[in-house]
Amino acid sequence: MMNLYSGTVCPFSHRCRIVLYEKGMDFTVIDVDLFNKPEDIAVINPYNRVPVLAERDLVLYEPNIINEYIDERFPHPQMMPPDPIMRAKARQFLFGMEQEIFCHLDALEKNTKGAEKARQHIRERLIEFAPIFTKQKFILGDEFSMLDVAIAPLLWRLDHYGIELGKQASPLMKYAERIFSRQGFIDALTPPEKIMRK
Repeated sequence: MMNLYSGTVCPFSHRCRIVLYEKGMDFTVIDVDLFNKPEDIAVINPYNRVPVLAERDLVLYEPNIINEYIDERFPHPQMMPPDPIMRAKARQFLFGMEQEIFCHLDALEKNTKGAEKARQHIRERLIEFAPIFTKQKFILGDEFSMLDVAIAPLLWRLDHYGIELGKQASPLMKYAERIFSRQGFIDALTPPEKIMRK
């Protein structure tokens, strides 16, 4: 049995829950209170963070590693491109998103001094990103992929993080609605996440 230790409001745990539900797999989500983590998280993950995937003797941490493992182990529906060149480009794109957008989430989650700067940086990157969706349905084209999974929790939390994008981001917001209407996304939401969005 596959167990996912998942923060109930953690955007990175949210990614892993989306993949598991999209795949329609048999798994157990173990909710972790991020403000009062059980000691066994530090035992199974040396960084003392969630998400953590545990299956028999295998323990994985870091959301992208977990999600790629799930995708390779349970290939239907496939969420990374089958072509090695496209898969490498998808990984590179995801790396860029991590470096330019997702690295700022910590400041927003902890509401530190840098939160306003983080908000502005994310806002600018998302607005730059918006025109892609005037031409295509998802980040890689017509197929929902791991890149869409990666950005979905952030888009869901825009209100919660106090990020307003304005009209120039309307293609991005239409794209977000397409993701939010997917059954895998709906099933992956925890009760506290459901109330994050107005």
